[in-house]
Amino acid sequence: MKRPSRASNDVRVSDVWRKLGCVTDPELDESVTEMGFVTEVTIGGDGDVAVSFRLPTYWCSPNFAFMMGEDMRAKILELDWVRSARVVLGEHMYVDAINRGVNEGLSFREAFGEEATGNLDELRKTFLNKAFQWRQEALLSHLLNAGAAGSDVVEWTVGKLYDRETTIEAHGLIARYLDRRHIGGAFDDSSLAFVSIDGAPLSAMALPAYLRSIRRLRTNAEFNGALCRRLLVERFSTEPLTGCHS
Repeated sequence: MKRPSRASNDVRVSDVWRKLGCVTDPELDESVTEMGFVTEVTIGGDGDVAVSFRLPTYWCSPNFAFMMGEDMRAKILELDWVRSARVVLGEHMYVDAINRGVNEGLSFREAFGEEATGNLDELRKTFLNKAFQWRQEALLSHLLNAGAAGSDVVEWTVGKLYDRETTIEAHGLIARYLDRRHIGGAFDDSSLAFVSIDGAPLSAMALPAYLRSIRRLRTNAEFNGALCRRLLVERFSTEPLTGCHS
C-alpha cells in the first residue's frame, strides 16, 4: 500500500501536471497538456486524484481518446503518494464507454464490445514508430543546419550527442528523441545514436532522402496539431490551458 505523502497540495498538483505532460496525443506526438486538452486537476486529502480533459470535437477518434485517458491514469498512478486516479473525458460521443473503460482498467475491446475495431496495441506501435521518426528527423535536421556533416552524424554514439551539443534547444531535442530511441532497439552511451526503426545504421548517402520522407509526415502532423488547437478554441470559446505547471 502506498504511504501518504506530506507534500503540500500545490506540490502534488504540480507533480500530477508534470506526469500528464509526459502523455502525448498518439496521432500528433504532442503533450496533452501543451495541446490544452487537460482542463482540471483536483486532489483529495487521501491522495485521490481526479483529472478532467476535453478534445477538439465531439467525434474525435475514440481509439485515440481511450489511449490518452489510459496513459494519463497510468502516469498519475506512478506517483508514490497517489491512492487512486480517475480520468474523466467530457462532451464526447463515446464518453460513457471511454470513462468506464479507462477508470475500471478495461481494455478497449472490453469497454466497447462489438463496436471495437482494430487492435489498440498495433495502433500504439504504429504511432510510437512515427514518433521515433519525427523526433529523429527534428534532431538530425537541427544538427545538420548547425553545420554537422551527415557522414559524421550517422556515426555518432548516444554519448557523443550531449558532448557535441551544448545549447538548451539541442538538449531538448536530444532528450525528446532519446525518450523514443528504444524503438530502434536497446541502447546505451556507446550505441549508435541514429538508427532505423529496425535498428539498422543510417546511410550518409541516403540520409537526405530519408529525412525528406519523414519531414513530409511530420509537417502533416504539425498541421493537424494546429487545426486541433483552433478547433478547441472555437468549440469551447476559450484559449486552451497550456500545462505550464511546475
